[in-house]
Amino acid sequence: MVVTDDIYTKDGTVDINKKPANKKKTGNWKACSFILGNECCERLAYYGMGTNLVNYLQEQLNQGNVTASNNVTNWSGTCYITPLIGAFVADAYLGRYWTIAIFSIIYFFGMTLLTLSSSIPGLKPSCTGDVCHPTQEQIAVFFVALYMIALGTGGIKPCVSSFGADQFDETDEVERKRKSSFFNWFYFSINIGALVASSVLVWIQMNVGWDWGFGIPAVAMAIAVVFFFAGSRTYRLQKPGGSPLTRIAQVIVASFKKLNVKVPADKSLLYEVADNESNIQGSRKLEHTDKLKFFDKAAVETENDHDKESLNPWRLCTVTQVEELKSVIRLLPVWASGIIFATVYSQMNTMFVLQGNTMDQHMGPNFKIPSASLSLFDTLSVIFWAPVYDKIIVPCARKFTGKERGFTTLQRMGIGLVISIFAMITAGILEVVRLQIVRKNNYYDLKSIPMSIFWQVPEYFLVGCAEVFTFVGQIEFFYDQAPDAMRSLSSALSLTTVALGNYLSTLLVTAVTKITTQNGKLGWIPDNLNRGHLDYFFWLLAILSLLNFIVYLWIAKWYTYKKVAGYPE
Repeated sequence: MVVTDDIYTKDGTVDINKKPANKKKTGNWKACSFILGNECCERLAYYGMGTNLVNYLQEQLNQGNVTASNNVTNWSGTCYITPLIGAFVADAYLGRYWTIAIFSIIYFFGMTLLTLSSSIPGLKPSCTGDVCHPTQEQIAVFFVALYMIALGTGGIKPCVSSFGADQFDETDEVERKRKSSFFNWFYFSINIGALVASSVLVWIQMNVGWDWGFGIPAVAMAIAVVFFFAGSRTYRLQKPGGSPLTRIAQVIVASFKKLNVKVPADKSLLYEVADNESNIQGSRKLEHTDKLKFFDKAAVETENDHDKESLNPWRLCTVTQVEELKSVIRLLPVWASGIIFATVYSQMNTMFVLQGNTMDQHMGPNFKIPSASLSLFDTLSVIFWAPVYDKIIVPCARKFTGKERGFTTLQRMGIGLVISIFAMITAGILEVVRLQIVRKNNYYDLKSIPMSIFWQVPEYFLVGCAEVFTFVGQIEFFYDQAPDAMRSLSSALSLTTVALGNYLSTLLVTAVTKITTQNGKLGWIPDNLNRGHLDYFFWLLAILSLLNFIVYLWIAKWYTYKKVAGYPE
């Protein structure tokens, strides 16, 4: 008799035909190659359209600095809020595979409409020289397309990194180590797409035309969809576990119904199913943790917990269900600490671009590099640091810390927060020097001053370095620390930091503009930055980042890592 224990995965995954996933035929890097290819093309589409968006709004829709900047951050923020919708659908009903598939098609239709709005007469704004005259209908079509893309990306973002990590069996020690590397290469593939977008596509948009500049990303999105479906037979799928919000609500309601019930000192008396696996579809059992003890009341069994012969889930919950809620609550302070970092990150598509617009963009006598293309150096920084972190920093750190991953994910994220402070300081120093040149030479009314745009490279490079530590660490942390049946929702939660970071940027720009333009003053961020003080805005972000890091240190010290019953931590 052949022993088949090691043929199939032990983490509950199934193949596309809903049969137990065969280890040799599914998952691992074979499946991930399709997922990484899909992500690379999808990110090329997203950044190819979003990187230079502020310039499109200014040139084609005739918007000023503040309006264009706020429209970009509002849209970017929405792109990171909609993942809450996609995540809920994935975890509760469709699973990650079908959620990605359906929302990818919505995304493609949005990209197609965006391309039509910039190329078809009637939908495309008419221009006289450098001044365009968009109608309200044309603006409406453009923003409908833009927010269709935001909806489409909402089903992809929270699922694709978790779906890739699902291809590695956590119960297998060898595959578990590969999973940690996956997150680095996942972010690496994102930035390969971004590299093409911020260099080739931005140049096409500024020199060939917006029709081609948006058309190519639409084709890239079509390729992304094909890539994803091509790997279907190799994927491992986690079954959806039902509504996580219902389970969370049940624990909260049951805890308050038992306000006067005492939690026993012996935690083994708390209610849990007798089976090896939990009663939540697609989730392993979680061990009890001592913090947030109030919610343990939901797992204390009393006489009133039964409706006839069955248990009432609104009065009695399992330890695993209680620990699900505790895990989410523990994630929230770490989540909140990422908002300021995301605000710093959002400056690359707004204030960094506007700063670059005022500098000499020539590269040789004839070639002019678009200011938005400088984000290329953020991308190159990520492409450099991602493999360096995986192949050099982790092995070296492992020797000193003895930890499998070199650093804990919280330590990794903290390092990135520190680097982001220096990124804002660097941007502020550059602006101080730029304004000194303006004052010294009376360049106030020059559109671009004789100072090379390549002086912006250090600020972009530092943001890229910070991303590798904080954003990649965040993706891994929110996947690892989430309950098994809530991983898409947890990934979406981590993405909302970017949304709130963009909205905070909008709020800060609006507040700063309102306060600094009182009494007829031009303010910090006027349309002519040569007469403003953009450096003050960068100093403000540096101070907020420093205060955020100090709070983060306390949060990290307080945090308790999730414990899965019967598995190594």
